[in-house]
Amino acid sequence: MPDPRVFIVRHGETEWSLNGRHTGTTELPLTAAGEKRIRATGRALVGDDRLIVPGNLAHIYVSPRHRAQRTLELLNLGCQEEYPWHKGTSSSSSLSSSSPSSSSKPAASDPAESTRTTTAHITVDPRVCEWNYGSYEGLTSSQIRQSRSERRLPANWDIWRDGCEGGESPEDVAARLDELIEEMREKWHEGRFGKGSGWKGKGNDGGGGGGGTGVPNDVLIVAHGHVLRSFAARWVGKGLKDNPSLILEAGGVGTLSYEHHSIDEPAILLGGAFVVEMEEKLEEKLNT
Repeated sequence: MPDPRVFIVRHGETEWSLNGRHTGTTELPLTAAGEKRIRATGRALVGDDRLIVPGNLAHIYVSPRHRAQRTLELLNLGCQEEYPWHKGTSSSSSLSSSSPSSSSKPAASDPAESTRTTTAHITVDPRVCEWNYGSYEGLTSSQIRQSRSERRLPANWDIWRDGCEGGESPEDVAARLDELIEEMREKWHEGRFGKGSGWKGKGNDGGGGGGGTGVPNDVLIVAHGHVLRSFAARWVGKGLKDNPSLILEAGGVGTLSYEHHSIDEPAILLGGAFVVEMEEKLEEKLNT
C-alpha cells in the first residue's frame, strides 16, 4: 500500500448546488441525479483494486449535514459499524426512503461490491461542517455582491478574503481545520509510512519512524465544497486569504498524501496509479 492518504469527498448534487446557492446549515436532500452519480462513484473508485480501499480505511469523518451522510451511505464502503445517525432509529427513519439498512452492507449486484468491508470508526464531526455563511446562506455570489453594493459595502466580495457577514471568517475555518489535521496525523498517520504500511503491511522500511504493521492508514472525509477546498489548502499550509484556487465538484473525490514518505511533507496527490494486485492474481489464475 502507498503512504497514508486522505480522501476528501464532496456530497452529491442538491438543488442549491445546481444553481450556485451557498448551502451551509440548510438541510437539503440529494437530487435523484446526485444519488445516481454517487453510486457510480462508489462502483468506480471503491474496492480492493481501486483508489479507495475499504480495508485500508483507519477512520471516517462525516459532516453532521444529512446530504453528506447520505453520500457516505451511497458510496457502499461496506462499513461494519452502524451509521451513527441510524442508532436508536427504525429503518423507516433513515435519511431517504432508498437509504441502505443500518447494517451498512451494500445490497449489490456486483460481487466485488458485496465483499467490500471496513471496520473504520465513523465520526460525525462539526469541524467538517460547511463554512458558516451567516447572512449569505441561500444566496448566490452575484446576489451577495449586489446586496453589499446596495448597502455601500465593497462589492468585490471574495469569501476567501472577506468571509461571511454573521458567519465565519477565513481564520475561523482555518482554526477548526488545523485542529482536525493535527489530530488526524497524530492518530492515523504517524508511524504508518513505508513499503510495509497499510492494512496488508508485513513490515516497515523505516521511512515513517517505525510503528505498527498491518494497520490501516487512510482516512476518508465526506463533507462540503468550501470546507474541503479549505482543508486541502491547510493540508499543505496554504493560507485561505490567498484563495487556494481549487475546484471540487459535487460528488467529487480528491486525494491528499505526503512526499518522500515523510509526515513533515504533506502534499496534494494530483493522480495516482491503479492498484494491480487483483488483476495480477486473476492473470495467475488464468495461466494455471
